[in-house]
Amino acid sequence: MKSFLITDQKQFMQKLLKSDLFDHFLLSEASICAAISYEIDGHIHREFYGADEPEAEELSDLEYLPFGRFRPTCFELIKGKHTPLSMKFVLMLSPDNLRNTLDKSQSVFTPQDIGAAFMNITFKEGRMTLTSACSYKTFSMDHSFDQYWDGLVAKFLSQHEIPYDMK
Repeated sequence: MKSFLITDQKQFMQKLLKSDLFDHFLLSEASICAAISYEIDGHIHREFYGADEPEAEELSDLEYLPFGRFRPTCFELIKGKHTPLSMKFVLMLSPDNLRNTLDKSQSVFTPQDIGAAFMNITFKEGRMTLTSACSYKTFSMDHSFDQYWDGLVAKFLSQHEIPYDMK
């Protein structure tokens, strides 16, 4: 687990909410505290859709909503002349991206061993941090995948010109 202090919050929020940069991640949860508080659970409610809709919407293999589907709503909740008091977004790799990441990491872990690879984005008391994290379904002393994911998140931030300091 690594924590990155985002040094250009305005630029980061533009990339998060006004571009498709984070759209391929899944939204596990979000909370926004502004004039009122919003708590969002990213689980997809299958009963909301008709029989063929999840497949047509490319949601059939997903438990969580892609962030890109929530991003416009999120932007509407946040925009305005006042900065929210706090925000939290928990994004995670999709099952396909987790499989690809595990393959590239050359880890001994399989998708059945890993619960998720997360990016936790938090804004509180004027500071914005992004924390990388992994959850495991099994106990292991091997932290090679954690370290690989931490490095991949740092590389993602650098490649997309998101300035940060290590916290």
